[in-house]
Amino acid sequence: MNIPDFNVQEMADEIMKAVKKARSELVKLNVMVMGKTGVGKSTLINNMFSEPLAEVGIGKPVTDEIRKFEKPDFPLAIYDTPGLELGGVNSVEKLLAGVTKVITEGIATGDVGQAIHCIWYCVSTPSHRFEKTEKLFIQRFLEETGQFKVPVIIVLTQSYSKADTLALKTEIEKENLGIVQVVPVLASNFEINEEYTAKAYGLDRLTEVMDNVIPEAVRNTLVAVQKANIRLKQKKAQLVVASSAATAAATGAVPIPFSDAALLVPEQIAMLAGITAVFGLPVEKSTITAVVSATIGTVGTTVLGKTVISGIFKLIPGVGSVIGGMISGSVAAAITAALGEAYIGIMTMVAQGEMKVGEIDSEEGKKVIARLFKKRLKLKRDDNGIPEIELKETKSTKKALPKPKKSWRKNR
Repeated sequence: MNIPDFNVQEMADEIMKAVKKARSELVKLNVMVMGKTGVGKSTLINNMFSEPLAEVGIGKPVTDEIRKFEKPDFPLAIYDTPGLELGGVNSVEKLLAGVTKVITEGIATGDVGQAIHCIWYCVSTPSHRFEKTEKLFIQRFLEETGQFKVPVIIVLTQSYSKADTLALKTEIEKENLGIVQVVPVLASNFEINEEYTAKAYGLDRLTEVMDNVIPEAVRNTLVAVQKANIRLKQKKAQLVVASSAATAAATGAVPIPFSDAALLVPEQIAMLAGITAVFGLPVEKSTITAVVSATIGTVGTTVLGKTVISGIFKLIPGVGSVIGGMISGSVAAAITAALGEAYIGIMTMVAQGEMKVGEIDSEEGKKVIARLFKKRLKLKRDDNGIPEIELKETKSTKKALPKPKKSWRKNR
């Protein structure tokens, strides 16, 4: 069955609709952050996520002790607790009652988007100690909320010294508290003196630990809202590409003629939208148009039309001549996979600060995308069009476009 041909502008419109839908379907991720005053919670939050929720002003109070920070159209909420004290208004008993109330009420709604999905308990490494009050609080918390199985991660913040960090980590692990893990973090670069700066680390590991313990329903949300682990975004996006390539291979299992090439377009729309949602970057229609124009079509030309396909065949290893103008499953998969991999490459460059979103639509930006696409097409692939060598972290950027910063900025 034929479907209407898509030109680049129409395809971009459809992708933007799909992106909006994909983002609206992300379940809100709820993280509760606890710890004593001055442990660097705000720095941790703002360097972990793509929106600075710790700087949005006064959060919404959910109890006398706990405030909820969130932004419209951003699927993340941070529940911030006051600094734990030995007594007074922020005593163990008072704080324990508050956090237990929030967790219980969230679970009672039956809505996964209202539940607390993970807890960070922050301990400052320079303090050199994990106080008995903190140990008592975590023990009591796990006892009273154990049935809800909310994962608790102890985050060692401000971990400048490796020796101090290892000592404190070992001390806490000896307590056998039943937590998920102790994760040392230096959330931002720290200048020791004029000659030495301690480089930020640990946020990527914290993201991986969270991804392994939070509910399946919010894992895609975590990948989208976090900015600390680009590799995790790439891995999730590669799963989207592999799925789309397999579907394209099935579509071409009975070879389809050039005139029916538009049958592949819906799957490619879904793929590009899925990758966009994974990276969580603000993408405009002009960005999508540039990507499509520079890869499988030009404005006013039917996407995957005969002329475009004929040129693409020359870049795919082992295809040779095309009998009867037919597109096989492996060719359909190869084209789809190359498009997805090129898009991952460009999103990676943006996420790493090597290119701005607004620059993608320029002539130089389109050249970058085209080179990435052609590079991915030339990979040796299996019978389903999937690269036989697994994608590496920098394959779609550094190898496809050597020294992207220098080549990109050279003539600007």
